[in-house]
Amino acid sequence: MTIKTKATKVNRRLRGLATGVLLAMAAVSALAHHGWSWAEEKQTTLEGKILSVSMAPPHPQLQVEAGDGSRWQIDLANPSQTERSGFTAKSASAGDKVTVLGNRNKEPGKRHMKAVRITIDGHNYDLYPERLVDMP
Repeated sequence: MTIKTKATKVNRRLRGLATGVLLAMAAVSALAHHGWSWAEEKQTTLEGKILSVSMAPPHPQLQVEAGDGSRWQIDLANPSQTERSGFTAKSASAGDKVTVLGNRNKEPGKRHMKAVRITIDGHNYDLYPERLVDMP
């Protein structure tokens, strides 16, 4: 075997290893970001006024002002799942009243929730219907 052939095999192995490591890192990052581990298990309700709606990936978001004036980031489901719930960019706009049922961030004082259901003008958008246990 020539030196060039050995170097080529080593380069292929290193590239394969590097690709594997990058894919593993991306998967762990995606799970950490999109999972529920950062959120409390108990669901809570937040009522407020929508300040803005963003449908941009990786997940749509609402910025909501609660009755006490605090501002909240509300993460919806991924774009296709959010759309399947019936919620689109035209479903709500700034100034609309919203009720959010979801899971708050475990970090005390962080105004961040993952929505399970949002209700706007009496219409429910069930983002995660499987998490609506014993709910109407």
